Amino acid sequence: MSELLDLYNSLLAEYGKQNWWPADSKYEVVIGAILTQNTNWNNVEKALNNLRKENLLSPKEILKIPNSELEILIRPSGFYKQKAERLKLATKKWIEIYNSKIETINLRNELLSLKGIGKETADSIILYAMDRRIFVIDAYTKRFCKVKLNLEFKEYDDYRDFFEKNLPRELELYKEYHALIVEWGKNFRTPKDL
Repeated sequence: MSELLDLYNSLLAEYGKQNWWPADSKYEVVIGAILTQNTNWNNVEKALNNLRKENLLSPKEILKIPNSELEILIRPSGFYKQKAERLKLATKKWIEIYNSKIETINLRNELLSLKGIGKETADSIILYAMDRRIFVIDAYTKRFCKVKLNLEFKEYDDYRDFFEKNLPRELELYKEYHALIVEWGKNFRTPKDL
């Protein structure tokens, strides 16, 4: 546990507090988690700004807008037809479960049951939008484990279990650590890159 916390403190000293997830509401986190699939955050920001200009950052408005119009607005994020469909499905599920007392693991299963929602997206929604303790794993986290800890696992959940078993179960620590790993990953260069 101390090695992971030492690495956390080192990242925090280098990059400072990240204060993730950049959103004005919990529901906006859900939208961002879906729009960021297979694209970079700059493209997501463009799509979010389009939705913001049209006052569409609420579940009610997303469900009301025709898919064809939604697709145009989220086009900068890529795969806009798929993402429009996924936004509608995720929004219906969000309305159903947001105020529920469902256990985190069952909440995860509910989200994973949706077409196009994988583990990373589900866990991002659970951590950042629903304030539940679950560690998000992405490509940066896997690289971080390989480079900093000389660890590689076969499965997503093996990485998640590793972090959750070796860190204090603190919501803000999970959020900040994941955000710091992403910042590290954006700045990391292999020797061949230099």
